Amino acid sequence: MKKWFSFPIREGVHSRQAHCDLPAGTFEREMGREGFFGPVSHIHHTHPPTGWVDWEGPLRPRAFDLRKLDAGGDCPLFSPVVLSNSDVAIRLWRTAQPMRHLVRNSDGDDLLFVHAGGGDLFCDYGHLALVEGDYVVVPRGVAWRVVPETDLDLLMIENTDGAYQLPERGLVGPNAVYDLAVLDHPRLDEAFDAQRSEEPWAVHVKRNGARSIVRYPFNPLDAIGWHGDNTVMRLNWRDIRPLMSHRYHVPPSAHTTFVGGGFVVCTFVPRPIESDPGALKVPFYHNNDDYDEVLFYHAGNFFSRDNIAAGMLTLHPCGFAHGPHPKALAKSLTDPAKSTDEVAVMIDTRRALSVARVMNGVENPAYVDSWKSPGGAL
Repeated sequence: MKKWFSFPIREGVHSRQAHCDLPAGTFEREMGREGFFGPVSHIHHTHPPTGWVDWEGPLRPRAFDLRKLDAGGDCPLFSPVVLSNSDVAIRLWRTAQPMRHLVRNSDGDDLLFVHAGGGDLFCDYGHLALVEGDYVVVPRGVAWRVVPETDLDLLMIENTDGAYQLPERGLVGPNAVYDLAVLDHPRLDEAFDAQRSEEPWAVHVKRNGARSIVRYPFNPLDAIGWHGDNTVMRLNWRDIRPLMSHRYHVPPSAHTTFVGGGFVVCTFVPRPIESDPGALKVPFYHNNDDYDEVLFYHAGNFFSRDNIAAGMLTLHPCGFAHGPHPKALAKSLTDPAKSTDEVAVMIDTRRALSVARVMNGVENPAYVDSWKSPGGAL
C-alpha cells in the first residue's frame, strides 16, 4: 500500500478543475505520478510546454514508420524486436505464408494485435479465426501457428515473465469498457480436425531469448477436449466501449485494456469529442514522469498528431512535457471536431525502453520539431 502526501494547494491564477475552463491565455500542464493513477498537480503556463526550439541528447519524442521495416521471417517469436525492457518486448511480424511449424513462448505471455489481414490461428486449445483489429492473448507455454488468408501484419507485445491481467474497473463495474462475455476462445471445430496430421511436425520454443526445436512424428495439436480457464482469448477493438465524459477529457488510463507486469496496454477507439464549451477537447499537456509512452497507430485520422499515418509508432520517453501538436490544439479551440475516428494501441511502460537497431532506418528524425509553435504564447 502506498500512502502519498495529499494536501491540495491553490496558488496564483488557476482553473477551478483540471482540463476545464482554463484561464485565458494559459496552457495547462499536468504533473502526475504513477501514470495518471497517483498524485497530480496542474500548472498554468503562458507558453506551450512543448514550445522548444532545440533538443540535445537522447531524451526526445521519436517516430518510426514500421511500414518500412523488414519484418518477415518464418517464426513470429524471432521477428524483429523494435522496443524492449526487462518487462516487455514489442515486435512486428509480417507474413503471407502458412507457418510450417508450431511456436511456444516460454519467456512470457504474448499479446497479438492484428494490424492487417486475417486468417486462422491453431493452438493447443483449438481453432480461432483472426480478423483485422483482433487482440489475441496467448498464455505462456501455448503452442500455436497461423495460416494467413492474405498478407498478415501482427504487432506482438510480449509480457516477459508475466501474465496478462484485467484492468481494475472500480466504480463503473465489471462490464465497463468491454464485457467479458465478448471474449472468444478457440474451438475444437471442423477446421481444427482438418489440421490433425500423422506427419512430422516441429515446435520452436523461445526461452531466455534462445531457440530450441522439438520434433514430433505427428502434429502435437491433437486435443480432443479440454476444460479450465487458462486459454487463448480474443477481443476485437470494435467490442470496446470507451469510458467518456462530455464535460471532461478522461486520461489515457481510462482506456486500459490489458495489464502486464510493469506496463499497461490501452486502446483508443472512435468516440464523441467533449461537447461542453469549457472542456479541453484534445489530450492535455502532461509530464508522465514514471512511464515511457508508446503509441502504435492502427487506423483512422489521429486527431492530436500531424503527419502520422496508420502503421507508424511513436515513443515519448518519460521526463519531458508533451501533448497535442500546435495545429491540433488551434483547431480544437476554433473549430473542434464532433468525434474521433482513430484506432491506436498505447503501451505505457514503468521501466525505460530501449530502441532496437532495426529502427535506425525507419525513424523520422524531424518528429521532435513538429511541436515547434511559431506563435509562442496565445
